[in-house]
Amino acid sequence: MPHIALVSTAEARATDDDLSPLQAALEKAGASVTIADWHDMRVKWSGFDLAVLRSCWDYTEHYVEFLIWAERVSLQTRLLNPFEVVRWNTDKHYLAELEKSGIAIVPSAFIEPHADVGARIGAMLDRHPGCAEFVVKPAIGAGSRDTQRHARGHINAMGAHIARLLKAQRSVMLQPYLDRVDEVGETALIHFDGAYSHSIRKGALLRADEGPTDQLYAPETIEAREPSADERALALRVLAALPFKSAPAYARVDLIRADDGSPVLLELELAEPSLFFNHCPGSAERFARTVLAHCMG
Repeated sequence: MPHIALVSTAEARATDDDLSPLQAALEKAGASVTIADWHDMRVKWSGFDLAVLRSCWDYTEHYVEFLIWAERVSLQTRLLNPFEVVRWNTDKHYLAELEKSGIAIVPSAFIEPHADVGARIGAMLDRHPGCAEFVVKPAIGAGSRDTQRHARGHINAMGAHIARLLKAQRSVMLQPYLDRVDEVGETALIHFDGAYSHSIRKGALLRADEGPTDQLYAPETIEAREPSADERALALRVLAALPFKSAPAYARVDLIRADDGSPVLLELELAEPSLFFNHCPGSAERFARTVLAHCMG
């Protein structure tokens, strides 16, 4: 009987809707399951056959500590996804790497500490003269925390938001706000070992003139969605462009529509994403089979 850890954190455990169905599916398939807190120094990770990152959603507040923990655990047991994937994916600079590989992404400019913020904002506004709003977000962040929409004319507020993040030694992303998301939302396509499983629609998270949330994650409006052919195709191209030998055990590809209607990559979630089992019957069981297959090989 394989012993599997589902890794969470105390602050998120009660609101991780995937934990219960996944635990039930794994136990039904013959596994022993423990829900473990990544902060808990008493946990003996070597006692597990596999540790699955589930809802370590506070990692952005403890980023270096989290990476040290993940690397240490990966030396004691098998970690899903593997440490090299987690390290690469938890910093959104990966978007620039995927863009260089030919993947269509939401246009993104990265601003590093000590950069000329005014010049970087001016360059982005010049590059997108018809865009009414822009998004500022940290390059290492999750769940819309510290992320905000800014009107084109609110350059001072935009600059202050960026400066606040840079002062904390956090790299910043500046993007045009693609307002088709207000109409059609995001499509999140979930894949297990590179194979498509299911999709959901998320309503727009960012509200105009609303400050960045300081909560662990922002509330989301979720419903099942059947992806279009062009969304399915882009998701597969994203997975094929990953710099790893094999497809991750789990991957969530978040897409929105550009002004011309084409899908573009908003984010790629390979570390600890919600997988929305409750919105797709059978998906928890599919993922449980994937997890058990990784236990064996």
